[in-house]
Amino acid sequence: MYYVQKRIEISAAHRLNLSYESKCTSLHGHNWIITVHCRAKALNQDGMVADFTHIKQLIQGRLDHAVLNDVIDCNPTAENLARWIVDLIPECYRCDVQESEGNIASYESD
Repeated sequence: MYYVQKRIEISAAHRLNLSYESKCTSLHGHNWIITVHCRAKALNQDGMVADFTHIKQLIQGRLDHAVLNDVIDCNPTAENLARWIVDLIPECYRCDVQESEGNIASYESD
């Protein structure tokens, strides 16, 4: 099995839809660090698991300087963002999303 990781930094805003009172229900932003984990049993025709530039374009091109509520179709928590990225990239099996220092959410597909 081959494995690659791509670390991407973006700036994006979101507002959370929560069942309790929180300042996070107001629009606010983070400097997010997203780590995309990809794997493949065999390398593609170019000798790669996935092109790092392609991964960056998919993530940064859609999310950087965006309001995440306008991009993803669910409550834009770090957990849901991690799942959205795994679903977006075919080779991706895990994604770690750091929304602030010490706060990291991960999603890993079965």
